[in-house]
Amino acid sequence: MVPRGSTVGCGMSNVLAIIMAGGRGTRLSVLSEHRAKPSVPFAAKYRIIDFTLSNCVNSGIYNIAVLTQYRPHSLNDHIRIGRPWDLDRSKGGVRLLQPYESESGDIWYRGTADAVLQNWDFIESQHPERVLILSGDHIYKMNYQKMIDFHERNKADLTVAVMEVPMEEASRFGIMEVDEKFRVVRFVEKPKEPPSNLASMGIYVFNTNVLRERLMEGGEENPREDFGKHVIPSMIDRDRVFAYPFEGYWVDVGTVQSYWETNLALLSSNPPLNLYDKEWVIHTRSEERPPAKITPEAVVKQSLVANGATIHGRVIHSVISPGVYVAHGAEVRDSVVMTDTWIGPGAVVDRAIIDKEVIVDVGAQVGVGEDFDVPNREQPDKLYTGLTLVGKGARIPRGFQLGRNVLVHSFVVEKDFEGFDGREVPSGGVVGGKGVRK
Repeated sequence: MVPRGSTVGCGMSNVLAIIMAGGRGTRLSVLSEHRAKPSVPFAAKYRIIDFTLSNCVNSGIYNIAVLTQYRPHSLNDHIRIGRPWDLDRSKGGVRLLQPYESESGDIWYRGTADAVLQNWDFIESQHPERVLILSGDHIYKMNYQKMIDFHERNKADLTVAVMEVPMEEASRFGIMEVDEKFRVVRFVEKPKEPPSNLASMGIYVFNTNVLRERLMEGGEENPREDFGKHVIPSMIDRDRVFAYPFEGYWVDVGTVQSYWETNLALLSSNPPLNLYDKEWVIHTRSEERPPAKITPEAVVKQSLVANGATIHGRVIHSVISPGVYVAHGAEVRDSVVMTDTWIGPGAVVDRAIIDKEVIVDVGAQVGVGEDFDVPNREQPDKLYTGLTLVGKGARIPRGFQLGRNVLVHSFVVEKDFEGFDGREVPSGGVVGGKGVRK
């Protein structure tokens, strides 16, 4: 981290970072039911937004605005005044900005560009020469200073971070075509037939004066609501737009499957994301909890176990968050278990994601059977590979068995399981939500 009052590189004191953190993240199912996607826990002790915030301060950027919208309370509580990231400063620091009713009647953001435009008074008050637009819901490490240097060398009006993706996945992204100097000559948002595999990462450096002109020129007749759909395509032919090639680690944990895979990838001997890099520390707000306790009868293999956890049973290839309790005779395999969850004696959790403050009662089993390909009946596009998902604060009754691709909504209690015969929720079943589903 850069010492207080200093900056890195040229012009960093004139850079304002804006983190877009208002996304609902519906593809994460119940994990984002009571929190914005950037505040979803990750890697035992972090939140997703910690990576973007840490990238900023590690790059010497200490003037940051976080734009929130959907269920911001968890995010606000996590960031507060920004002390863990050295952002509790009298000059600069971090501000959390929420939508408000303006003279035009606008309240909710209509898109990424509209969110920036609605906060233009704040941006103008900071007098930045450049505005760095970031997403708060990606897992990656990136030195933004290098991108800003690239922007300045090319005398660009806009620089877009890009990375190569497999051609078969390119239709999911905004795709850039560039010349030999990486000047963008074409931009297509989610094309059916991608002209290249250079995908936009949703990271932009704008010259402030150009950003203002492009946001405001649409007017009420043709509002510029989204950067990818409206702003960037309008700039290609008249402004200096460049693509900055990024070759590091970057993952959008936008689905339940990618969230689970990205967490468990950290357990390999040589993980793609190094959380132990002293030169690029990922900061977070940590609660004061005692060290993790592994008792003599416990077995822990190839796992992350956070502070405050107590392990009496077996934990195999899993991610265990602060305050998790795994009782005698219990076993957790290939799973992500979040803060203050209690897994009772004889309980088994296999290939599952368990949100915060869940109780898996004595002898209960979460993730049973070999029928991995029975999709969830309520959310077949989210649970279809055998993962079982349990929402925050749920109570799994004693001795109950949950099959594969089961969805348990947040805060369900024992009576929500009464409609199931034989103390079993079959694969693909749903508990809670709009009603008990067999």
